[in-house]
Order: sequence, then structure tokens, then C-alpha cells
Amino acid sequence: MATFLDKFLIDHANTYGWSLTAIKSARRGLTIALGLQDTPGAPLRATDILNLQQIGINTLRLLEVCAAAGLLEDDREPAVDKWFSTAVADLPEQMRNELSRWYAIMSNGSSIPPRSKPRSEQTTRLYLRWSLPALRAWAAGGHTTLREITTEDVKNVLPASGNPRARMGQGLRCLFRVLKGHRITFFNPISPIRTGTHETRQPMPLASAVLRDAFNSEDPARAALTAIVAFHGLRSGQLRKLRLTDIHDGRLHLDNRVIPLPQPVRDRLAAWLSYREQRWPVTRNPHVFISRRNALDTSPVGSQWITTSMGMTVQQAREDRILHELQSSKGDLRRICDMFGLSIAGATRYATTNA
Repeated sequence: MATFLDKFLIDHANTYGWSLTAIKSARRGLTIALGLQDTPGAPLRATDILNLQQIGINTLRLLEVCAAAGLLEDDREPAVDKWFSTAVADLPEQMRNELSRWYAIMSNGSSIPPRSKPRSEQTTRLYLRWSLPALRAWAAGGHTTLREITTEDVKNVLPASGNPRARMGQGLRCLFRVLKGHRITFFNPISPIRTGTHETRQPMPLASAVLRDAFNSEDPARAALTAIVAFHGLRSGQLRKLRLTDIHDGRLHLDNRVIPLPQPVRDRLAAWLSYREQRWPVTRNPHVFISRRNALDTSPVGSQWITTSMGMTVQQAREDRILHELQSSKGDLRRICDMFGLSIAGATRYATTNA
């Protein structure tokens, strides 16, 4: 097995352009991981590999190789499961059990009536996070189960107004709707209460100096990212997924659109691609923007890398670009919908701000 994995590691490394240092570190880690096995020849456990971080091994690459070879037993607890357990740990046992049923239905869906599809991890996190202040207040008040909660109890913990009230209301509404639908509780105490809707934040322009500094930065990644967003208003996800093959002949091919790139954007993209070639000459990553973390595989960069590189969020620069276009076009909503992929409601929000 050691011989097979060593050969597989070398082939995998050559395919994705690993440096000699990365290969050497991965081989060393693989040797240690195999030596620590209780059952030689069995798949390698992810938790055992992750423990090698303590001695400076790049465990991300080891996990990648073992998974590609079909010899990884992924026994890691999902991060969201660990977060949920920690979030509800201080609640009474019966309340934790009820919340665990809700969490299982949200995560996995339900094949029995009322049927439902799995919800995204982000949605589940948000609803629970918005509900937690109420749950903790009820627990502190002596309640041990959600079956005891009345409409009056809900009114007592709801914020008076604004987004805090809307968020807590949305979280509790989801929680009690699921529990009542599956007969875990017998009453939905929030159903007769109005909690309002989220108040959307108004788009704001950026200070010219901030945008100018990023646009003219000596950091090629920062300058290129800012240029693309400042001229074309791309979203963070579009930037992350942008591939080398999407840019050619001075044009950006995106979502069935062909966007001519102005010279300032071309210059900054060329500077970034030149740096990219010098920094990672043998990388096989097909994305335009890569970092030290993903240069040895084919995954896109994370949204946090883009925010850190730009020194601002993509949304801030995008909002500034849309507001500028709206002003230049004298309030042409159809134009900004077509250019930036906005809905009519979204475009109207910008128009209201610009007015």
C-alpha cells in the first residue's frame, strides 16, 4: 500500500504542478500516517491525518491524495454539526433534543409528510443564530422544553422593531413551523404575531480615494480585481469562478455575454497573469485568480481572499459601479438590469438611493 500511494502521490503531484518541497513534505507525511495505522492496509482516517498538522505537515494535500486514490475514510465531524452542538450545549436537555430533531430535518429534509428538501448549511445556521437569544432567555426563565412556550413568552423576548425583531421572528417561525409539522410540539406560538420584514441596506458609493488607491495598487491581484469590479461590476462568485479561457481577444466571456475589456482592465489583468505565471509556473489551476492555498489543485479562491486582496468587499465596489452607471444613464433601470444582472426590485433600490 505504501508503494502504491507513493507512486500515486508522485503522479498526482506532477499532474497538478506541485513543487519539489510540497512533494517532499507530502511523502514524509504519508510515511508517518501509514506508520501510525493500527491496521496496515486499511484506508487512512482523516482525523489521523489532520493530527499531523502539529508537526508541520500540509494535511490538506495528504487528504487530497488519499481521497483521489480512494483510500480515505472521512471520519471528520462536519463543521456545521460541531457548531450546532456547541451553540445549544447550554440549553436544557429536552430543548436540545427538540432542536436536534429540527436540525436533522433542516439538514437532511424529510421524506414523510410534511415533506421537505434539505436546506443549505448557511440557512440553517442563520435561523438558529437568530433564534438563540430567545431560546436562552426561555431557558433562563425556567422553561425546559419548547412545548411550554406560549405566544406571551414569544412577545416577551421579541425586540421592539427593526431588523432584530424581523430576524428573530423569521428564525422562530421556521423553528416552530417544522416542530409543529412533525408533531414535536403541538402549538406554534409565533403564528399570530407579526414581526415585519428585513429593512434592506441602501447602496452607498465608495470614497474616490479608496477606489483609486486599490485601482492603482502595486499589488497585481488587488489592482486586477478592483479594475474588473470597478468597470464591470462582477459579483464575488463570478470573480472566484473566472477561468483563463473566459478571457481572450480582449474580451470577457461571462454567462453567455461577451464583454469588451477597456485598456486599463487589460493592463492590470496582464500584470496579474504575468505575476501568476512567475509565481506558479507549473500550476494546473484553470482559474484566473489563484493563491498559495489553491495553486496546487483546481479549486477557486475563497471569498475572503478576494476581500483581503481588494481591501474592501466586492459588494462595495459593485454598488459604487452600479450607482455611477445609473447616474450616467439618467436612471435607465433596464440598462443596469441587463448590465449587472439585477432584478427590477434590485434596480429600483439603486434608483431610490441615487435619487
